[in-house]
Order: sequence, then C-alpha cells, then structure tokens
Amino acid sequence: MRVGEAVDTARRWVRDEGARLPGFGGAFLTGSALWAPPGSALPPHSDVDVMVVLDEPAGHGRKVRYGGALLDVSFLPATRVESAEAVLRDYHLAGAFHRPGVLADPTGRLSDLGREVSRRFAGRRWVLARCDHALETVRARLAGAGSPGPLPDQVNAWLFGTGVTAHVLLVAGLRNPTVRRRYAATRELLAGRGLGDRHEHLLDLLGCATMTPGRVRRHLDGLERLFDTAARVDAPGYRFDSDITPAARPIAVGGSRALIDAGLHREAVFWLAATYARCLLKLAAAGRPAPEDALLELLSDLGADTPAARQARAATVLAYLPSLRRTAGHLAPPA
Repeated sequence: MRVGEAVDTARRWVRDEGARLPGFGGAFLTGSALWAPPGSALPPHSDVDVMVVLDEPAGHGRKVRYGGALLDVSFLPATRVESAEAVLRDYHLAGAFHRPGVLADPTGRLSDLGREVSRRFAGRRWVLARCDHALETVRARLAGAGSPGPLPDQVNAWLFGTGVTAHVLLVAGLRNPTVRRRYAATRELLAGRGLGDRHEHLLDLLGCATMTPGRVRRHLDGLERLFDTAARVDAPGYRFDSDITPAARPIAVGGSRALIDAGLHREAVFWLAATYARCLLKLAAAGRPAPEDALLELLSDLGADTPAARQARAATVLAYLPSLRRTAGHLAPPA
C-alpha cells in the first residue's frame, strides 16, 4: 500500500466511524504517514496515526484494522487546538499541522489552524520553544524514575525521559519526532550535519552505545516470546492493550527486527525495552503477571537494573541537558 492510499483509508474511517463519536470536532493525520511522500510505500512495520478531536475524550486510543491499513487512533481534547500559538509551542502537535493533513473538519477550525501553524512552523522562535517543551518533558518524566511502583512503570519513567532527548534534536532539525524510530532518525539528522558524535552520546545516555548486534537479537528473541503470550490475552482497561496484539506484531516486533537487520541494532534498543515493559503491564492488567527476568537482563545490559542505577542514569541525562540545548540551537533554523 502506498502512503497516499493509506491516508485515503484513514479518511474513510474518519468519515464512517470517527465522525460518529460524541463531541466529534474533526480529525487530522500525525506521525510518519504525514511526513512521508504520498507516493512512497507504507512499510509493513508502520501504521497510520489518526488524531480525533473530541469535546471530552473518553477512554484511550486504539489500533484499528480498516480497509487493509492499520490505524493508530488517538483522541485529543478540543481545548488543545484552540490557538495557533499553543500548537506552535507543543512539540507533539505542531508537526501535525506543518503540512496539509486534516482528514475531517466540520467547523473549518482545524484547516484555519493548519494554515497559520504551517506559515510559522519553521520560525526559530517557535522551533526553540518546542525544543524547550521537549526538555521540560525530559525533566518531568525523569522525576518519576525513582518513584515506587511496579518495575515496568519505573522503567518507563526512566526510558521515555531519556528517549525524549532524541526528540529535542529532531524538533530542532524540523524532523518528525517519531516514537519507535527516534534514535535512527536522530542518527540520520546528526550525521547529515556532521555531528555524529552527539548521536553516540545519546546512545551512551541510554546505555546501549557498546551493545552488539548479537546481544540485541538475544533480547528481541526473548521479547518475541513475551509479546506472543501477552497478545493472547485481553486487558481492555490497559491503555496500550491494542498495541500488544497479533495485528500490531509487525510494528512492535517486526519494526525492531528491521532496524537490527539494517545495522541499527543500538537504535532498536529503546523500543525493544518499551515493548517489554508494555507486555508486562498488559499481562498484569489481565491478571496474568509474568516473570520480569528477561526485562531485568536487558536493564542490566543498559546499566539500569536497580532503582539506584536508574536514578544515577537519570542524573547523567539531566546534567547533559544544557549541552543538548546548545546542540538544538545549532540545528534550529537561523533567526
């Protein structure tokens, strides 16, 4: 399927299903399908991200198989898209309006917003504001790295806090702050600007700079087994329940294997660890808790297998943020 075909499929889903949701205020495209050329092939390990605007969202997003495409549907309160300035400061949202991607717009508000955001998207002031938003996200997430709670929750706080460092630079370089491929995308950006050493530093912050392909494949093999177990149970109350299903396997597992096969084994580690945590959380939510040994083995390789180790790693990330901000300023468009 071509990207343009997948987008048309998403538009049909919005028309046939999304528009029936209570308080529907429109929908727009986000993620890689928005940033990719319409004529390019949609990779088998990619879905199509659709954001549905609702007056009062109820529940969490879900993956939907529709018309041959896998849609990742999320819901957004209408208050989040009330002004161009608010969107321009939001590193998650601004990229969704940098080019035409509105799928449905009953009031015309989203189209007007898109035109205004697109016009100002690359202004240095707004780019750096979004970088600062990402830096704030790093600090907020890492603040929970030492909090008590289930191991997967602790891991997610440290892992996603650390992983947003890649988003800071992608935002500065006007690239898509992709979720699963964030480190691969950052590698490409920094190599193109002669800053490959900064990418090595990001990998070192995550703890995977020296990991070998064989070691990463071993961890992926363990994840496959856990994923298939978690995919067989239902946990509708778990936010990412639909991300751990047979339909999502080509993305969660196949996408990581594709990175490893492309020589980007270190860049695959972030999503591999995130998926481990999600599988364990889904199984726990379904009343089927699983052993955490395999996740702990991966965390040991990353130097993050104890609360103290994760807090120490978090402190190293926080100490690096001023340097990261300077790199972002170098990558951002000139004034």
